[in-house]
Amino acid sequence: MNWYLDVLKKYAVFTGRARRTEYWMFLLFNLIFAFVLGFVDAMTGMTSEGGQGVLGTLYMLAVLLPGLGVTVRRLHDTDKSGWWILIAFVPLAGAITLLVFMLLDSQRGENRYGSNPKMVGDL
Repeated sequence: MNWYLDVLKKYAVFTGRARRTEYWMFLLFNLIFAFVLGFVDAMTGMTSEGGQGVLGTLYMLAVLLPGLGVTVRRLHDTDKSGWWILIAFVPLAGAITLLVFMLLDSQRGENRYGSNPKMVGDL
C-alpha cells in the first residue's frame, strides 16, 4: 500500500526515476480500487447506459496525473524519454512496446534522469 501512496504523494512529478515495484503496485491497487468502485456503482445504480459509473469515473480522473507521472518516471528508470509514453497511441504494437519498457530492469547506476532508486534505498 505504501507504494501506491508514494505515487499519490508525487501527484504530478514527471522527473526522476521509479522502480518496477512502484509502477506495478500502483497498477495493481488501481485495478483493485476500480473493480470495487465498479461493483459499488453497479449495486447503487450509479452507472450510465455505457456501463461507466460515477465513482469509477471520478477515481479515474483523480489518478490520471499520478499514473502518467509514475509511467514517465518508470520510462526514465530504463533510460528512455518520457515522450515514449505516446507510443501507447499506436494500436497494439505501441501498447506491447510500452509494456516491454515497463518490464525492463532499471539501468544500473546513475543516468540522465537521476540516481538508481534501487541504490538509494540500499545506502
